[in-house]
Amino acid sequence: MYNVQLIETLSLIMILTSVTAVETRNLRFASIAYSVQALLICGLLLQFARGNPALYWWAGTAFATKAVVTPLLLFAYIKRTGERELKAIIGFGPSVVIAATMMIGFYRLTHNNIHLLAPTPLATEGVFRTNLAVALTVFALGIYAILTRRDAVKTVIGICLLENAVHLSLVSLAPELRETALVGIATEVVVTVWLLLYVIAGIHQRFGTTDTFKLSELHW
Repeated sequence: MYNVQLIETLSLIMILTSVTAVETRNLRFASIAYSVQALLICGLLLQFARGNPALYWWAGTAFATKAVVTPLLLFAYIKRTGERELKAIIGFGPSVVIAATMMIGFYRLTHNNIHLLAPTPLATEGVFRTNLAVALTVFALGIYAILTRRDAVKTVIGICLLENAVHLSLVSLAPELRETALVGIATEVVVTVWLLLYVIAGIHQRFGTTDTFKLSELHW
């Protein structure tokens, strides 16, 4: 029913796009990496839709929100605030090493112990096992971006990675339920992203920076 090799390839590439989005210091390039990952999610949904036509609706919604609207919002706000990411808490070299270690470590750990994290027969099958391992790895990289980046725009990209990870795990745990598509569509965070970017633009206009460390200067 499913093209297993294609699904696993698209899924594994999601890890590479996550590392690129996190470690690229040019915010426009980071946004492009996220856009590529959004297209990968759409491709995965289309593959799973062969067994659940309701997923075609989710794939269409994901394309509109993840691959079109969110990147356009990111590009628009980056144009206003600047393409260069503010200096991160961890330097580029050490950060790349940490991200690469997380990429390999989290994937191997979750792939080998998926029965403990998702104790269902489906989760232990090949393609679903791979997808869940990828989802948890992407989620960890998103958390890493949020915790180690001072630039608010990069924080938003980290949140977008978290969403993609959650959606990949959702469709992998219950690909044949019609409710899966409804939950996926309902949990798209494009409005949240817009609100966050709107606030970031206001902070930049007020303080001339998108440094989250300067949020303490906000007083009512």
